[in-house]
Amino acid sequence: MKILHVLRAPVGGLFRHVADLARAQTARGHQVAVLCDSEACDRLTEQRLDDLSPALGLGLHRVAMARDLDWRDVMATRATVRLAAILGVDVLHGHGAKGGAYTRLAAAQLKRGGRRVVALYTPHGGSLHFAPTTIKGRIFMALERTLARSTDGIVFESAYSARIYGENVGLSRPMKTRIIPNGINAGELEPVQPNADAADFVFVGELRHLKGVDLLLEALAAIEAPRRPSAVIVGDGPDAGTFKALAARLGLARHVSFPGAMPARQAFALGRSLVMPSRAESFPYIVLEAGGAGVPMIATAVGGIPEIAEGSSLRLVPPADIAALAAAMTRHLDAPDDIRREAQSLREVIAGRYSVERMAEAVLAFYRDLAPEHDFASEPARTLVSA
Repeated sequence: MKILHVLRAPVGGLFRHVADLARAQTARGHQVAVLCDSEACDRLTEQRLDDLSPALGLGLHRVAMARDLDWRDVMATRATVRLAAILGVDVLHGHGAKGGAYTRLAAAQLKRGGRRVVALYTPHGGSLHFAPTTIKGRIFMALERTLARSTDGIVFESAYSARIYGENVGLSRPMKTRIIPNGINAGELEPVQPNADAADFVFVGELRHLKGVDLLLEALAAIEAPRRPSAVIVGDGPDAGTFKALAARLGLARHVSFPGAMPARQAFALGRSLVMPSRAESFPYIVLEAGGAGVPMIATAVGGIPEIAEGSSLRLVPPADIAALAAAMTRHLDAPDDIRREAQSLREVIAGRYSVERMAEAVLAFYRDLAPEHDFASEPARTLVSA
């Protein structure tokens, strides 16, 4: 198959998912391309893209993509159509709200021109995080319903995402769907031990309101005896300045550090327990990665996290509950042996259930199921040009 994955920002769990899929599909003999935003250009992002590029037989391509709705969406859609036609792709797989929009609009145009392509969408949370009762939520749900008409199949990472999509968007016509959880590699099951000078807690993720870093800081400030715990906030994002200001206002300047973004396993060693105080999630990789590495964890019961934890002894906390979060953090400080047993329980569940190989095979099987009559070798790619 010739496969084009489209996403906006090449960061976070969404990019990790696309990179894992692309590498696994290439390893199985398929030709893969990735199209993503050209404006995300920090050092870590560029390094990740450089690492992925050799695995892409049809190349890494970049074009300006807006986070919100604006004129760049028209240009990005045109770039997707042009690239898909030049490469002669069989499968257009869009990830996240923007990637999903570009691929489905492009597929509809290509089909009108007589091209045989399969259009898939993986929401990764995205627009599903918006409450359908808000103005923005109503707009995004209406857009999702319109784009569903050009969708051949949807891959949900969790039963939670499938349920929310059904409730907020619905399936206006018969459409095939699959629930295919994310997975991690065997090497990520190697335990990570905390550094000798590790803080009590570490957060790893994008620094934005949805991730609940403000809740972590408030909970940290509420714990006073016998000493104020320490924390490392790893990551970057649009609310980084807000969180740093809050830490200073709460008197946490000597107890909290913000080292910026870094690879997850490197970040895990900076703390003795991971805190993930998210207000909303889809099926977060950070839980799989930290859980697979045996890192003690505090996480909220949102999105697909309860599905990951099912069968383990991990205790989840309610979202946006500072008192409950502070109590869980105190428990991690007071009962390290219990916490380590809990971490081992989650590690065993993840090792037995969530692998990249299982995820990749299921996605490829879904591609074939969507187009059993498609001769995936019938349309050779033409000369490659950048989008």
